[in-house]
Amino acid sequence: MIKKKNILIVDDHPLFREGLKAIIERDLRFVVVGEAGDVREGLRMASELKPDMIVVDISLPDKSGIELTREIQTLLPETRIMIISMHSKIDYIAEAFQAGATGYVVKESASERLIKGLESVSNGDYFLDSSISHEVVEKLMKFPTRRMGITDAGYGSLTSREQEVMRLLAEGLSTKGVAEKLFISPKTVENHRSNIMKKLGLHGTVELVRYAAKLGLIDLDLWKD
Repeated sequence: MIKKKNILIVDDHPLFREGLKAIIERDLRFVVVGEAGDVREGLRMASELKPDMIVVDISLPDKSGIELTREIQTLLPETRIMIISMHSKIDYIAEAFQAGATGYVVKESASERLIKGLESVSNGDYFLDSSISHEVVEKLMKFPTRRMGITDAGYGSLTSREQEVMRLLAEGLSTKGVAEKLFISPKTVENHRSNIMKKLGLHGTVELVRYAAKLGLIDLDLWKD
C-alpha cells in the first residue's frame, strides 16, 4: 500500500481551505493532516505535524506566506512548500521561490492545477503555473546572486557524472527521473546533488537553474509547460 503524503493547509479563509481539502483528498496519494489560518498557527502545526508538504497562501493576517515559507525552510528543510495565491505578478512569484517555495499555483486555476502541482513537488520537481513559468525563470535570472559565482572554473570542478546530474536536475527532472535516465539509484543522485551544491556554493533548485542557464547549459524554453 502506497504511503500517503501528509499535507498542511495554511489559508485564512475557512471555506477556501475546505475547497482545497476536498480537491486534495480526491487523490488517494494525499491526505490533509491539518489546517491553519495564520502564520503563527501554521508554524505551530508544522512543528507538531512535520508534514511532507504545506500549501500556503501569500496573504495571511499576521505575516505574509512568503515569510512563513522562509521560517518553514529553517524549521523543516525537507518539507516541500506549494504557494497558492490570488497574485500572479512575477515579483510575488519570484520572491516566493527565492524564499524556498518549490511550487506556485494561482488560486483561479487551483481546481485544475493543484493536484498536478502537488504531484510534481512531492516528486522533487519545481512546479509553476503554465501561464507564468517561463516569465518566472527569466525574472529569477535577473535577481542579484547570493554568494554564487557563475564561473566555468566552478563547473569544471565537478566530475563528469556530477555535470551530467546537474544538467538534468536543472532541466527539471526529479531525483527519480535522473536516476532512471542515468541507470543509477535515487540515493546516488541525491549524493551527487549534495556534492554539486557544496562545490558550487548553491542553495536550492532556483540557484541551480540560474547557474546552469547563465553558463548556457540549459534552454529556458524547457520550462514552458
